Amino acid sequence: MKIDLLPIYFEPGRDAGFDRQLDALRGLFGGEANFLPPVALGQPLPKADAVLFPQLLGEAYRRVPDFKAIDRPILIITSEFGTVSMWDWELISYLKEQNVATLAPYTGAQARKVLAAIRVRRELTETKFVVYQDNPGDGQQAPIFKRFYWWENECTQRMVKKFGITLEKRSYRELGLRAKAISDADAEGARSGWDLPVDGVLPRSLNSSTKLYLAVKADLAGERNVRAIGINCLNESHFSDTTPCLAWNRLFMESGIIWGCEGDSVSMLTKLILHRSLGAPILMTNLYPFALGDAALKHERIAAFPAVKGDPRNYVLVAHCGYMGVIPQSFATEWKLKPKVLSIVDDNANAIDARLPTGDITLAKIHSNFDRMTVAEGELEGYAQYPGSDCRNGGIVRVNDGHRLMTRLSSHHYLLMTGHQRADLETIAPIFALDLDIL
Repeated sequence: MKIDLLPIYFEPGRDAGFDRQLDALRGLFGGEANFLPPVALGQPLPKADAVLFPQLLGEAYRRVPDFKAIDRPILIITSEFGTVSMWDWELISYLKEQNVATLAPYTGAQARKVLAAIRVRRELTETKFVVYQDNPGDGQQAPIFKRFYWWENECTQRMVKKFGITLEKRSYRELGLRAKAISDADAEGARSGWDLPVDGVLPRSLNSSTKLYLAVKADLAGERNVRAIGINCLNESHFSDTTPCLAWNRLFMESGIIWGCEGDSVSMLTKLILHRSLGAPILMTNLYPFALGDAALKHERIAAFPAVKGDPRNYVLVAHCGYMGVIPQSFATEWKLKPKVLSIVDDNANAIDARLPTGDITLAKIHSNFDRMTVAEGELEGYAQYPGSDCRNGGIVRVNDGHRLMTRLSSHHYLLMTGHQRADLETIAPIFALDLDIL
């Protein structure tokens, strides 16, 4: 889906420089954007996803009220290479000091990520989240699950108001019954063409997870605007004889649908924005900072954190449901479906044991006010295995400042992306009216 960009020029009129640059941008970004007929700054703006300044002039210093009246992202690409021109830094700085936020990418790749983020911003207003749950908080480990903000009506209302999404809740109990009614033959037939590495997963368990995939897929048939799905799969695990990990893997690879472990809608929103804007492999996982000590160790049923090269206070063990988390096959360097680990899910359930490449990573999540996102760059140094525990294979992450991380975290659920993404996140954050808390 292309976005609509509205080029804007300064009076007294367009000149040859403006038209040359606009032609250059059509050549560079015509695959990502439609370029609407240009209008003069200060004139009424027709419908568009963002405005584009292919040229800045000194007149901009005297037109701040007109800039402030623009009610959509302001994109500045003034060089023929698809970047901002260095001659425009003073104007951009001046506008920023006047509280006018602009998007001024300094590489062509960054410009394309800005265009992708603008597309995501528009998609959100047409996007439906589906969450399967019945009585959240009343099932397994109720004292823990009752504390989570994503189940509050206030959370949903804020998300809808800020980003324009819709969130529809459907019955997990009924979904589980529909899944169990699917025949083994249908499950085996659906799976026949899959490249699916398994380790120790019994045929009945594999069929159950395939049936849940088929039940979700059937439930969404004909709905083109569902871009994220979640299930309250741990707290209400009694509604199913399996877990949705395999379903999430398949639906993402087939349709790009974002998954939400435990029905965490805030993680779903963060994941959708980050992945569709930046394109980086991403997963949701739990954070177990070494600095938290026994409280983290007890939850994972391990005796000690792994040995590390640096200050242990700057390290985090990342794990979810026995392994690192739900990682699609397309993201992973190693991937296997294995029997379940956690005691609160059915004995027939399973989980994904997968790895991302070691190296640079970024942790991020939107806060509960939906005006801010925490971002922490670090390094995935390796993996730790604890047989018989709730962490059979977790990631070892080093961050820059463990104390600052501990005091600024917004949730035990965080999104982990490959690569250092801070620079691009700072560039696209204004598109979603998000401030960044850099750790």
